[in-house]
Formats: sequence, structure tokens, C-alpha cells
Amino acid sequence: MKKAFLIILSLAFCAMYPSANVLAVEVAPRISDREIIEGLANIRGDIKELKAEIKRLDEGQRAIQQQINDLKESTNKRFDDINGRFDILQWMLGLFITVALSLMGIMGRILWNQQKKLTQIETSLEAQNEELSFLKSLIEKLLPPRGVL
Repeated sequence: MKKAFLIILSLAFCAMYPSANVLAVEVAPRISDREIIEGLANIRGDIKELKAEIKRLDEGQRAIQQQINDLKESTNKRFDDINGRFDILQWMLGLFITVALSLMGIMGRILWNQQKKLTQIETSLEAQNEELSFLKSLIEKLLPPRGVL
């Protein structure tokens, strides 16, 4: 039953399909030459307006592009200025480190020399102390006992 219904339905659609195309076509009214010329004149006017609008938009786009280029140039100049400042800071830091290391070297040399001199003085004092002890012991040996003289 379903098969028969589907077959009948498909035949009905096939029968209506060619007539549906024919029903969709309408007869256009006749257009006079004057209407065609007026339509063309309107189209030409619209084209001129569109060309003027396009020209105006192009000029605006060029102005915007020029502003963008100016901003890029000013930004690049600022970056160059900042890079210059960093270069100066780098030189100053290098100079500061050099001076600090030089001062530390000088102070280290002075301390080393002082330590060296102090060591020499200590050794000479020890030697003198030993000599004094030796001389003192000699004098005590050479002196007669206390009650003898």
C-alpha cells in the first residue's frame, strides 16, 4: 500500500513539475527608448557619485596612512632616544665598576703592604727581644752575686 501511494505521489509531482516552470514566467512590459536613456543617465550619475566617493575615501586613506607613518617615525625616534640613554647608562655603569675595582685594588695593595711591614716589624721585634734576653742573661751571669761587692 505504501509503495502504491509513493508511486502515485511521485507521478503527480512529475506531472506538475513541467507546468510549474511555465507558470513562473511573466510577460515583461515594453520599455521605451526614453525610459532606457533616462535609466542610463541615472546610472551614469550614480557612477560619477561613486567615483567621487571612492576618490574621497582614497584621499582619506592616504591621510590615515600618512598619520600612521608619522606615528611610526616618532615611535622609532623615541626608541632611538631610549637606546641612547641605555648606552649612556651602560657606559656610566662600566666606569663606576672600573673605578670601584681600582679603588678596591689600591686598598688591597695598601693593606697588603701594611701587613708585610707589620710582619717585618714583628720579626725584628722578636729578634731584638731575643737579643735583649740574651744580653740580660749574659749581664746576670757576668755580674757578681749581690752580697759580694
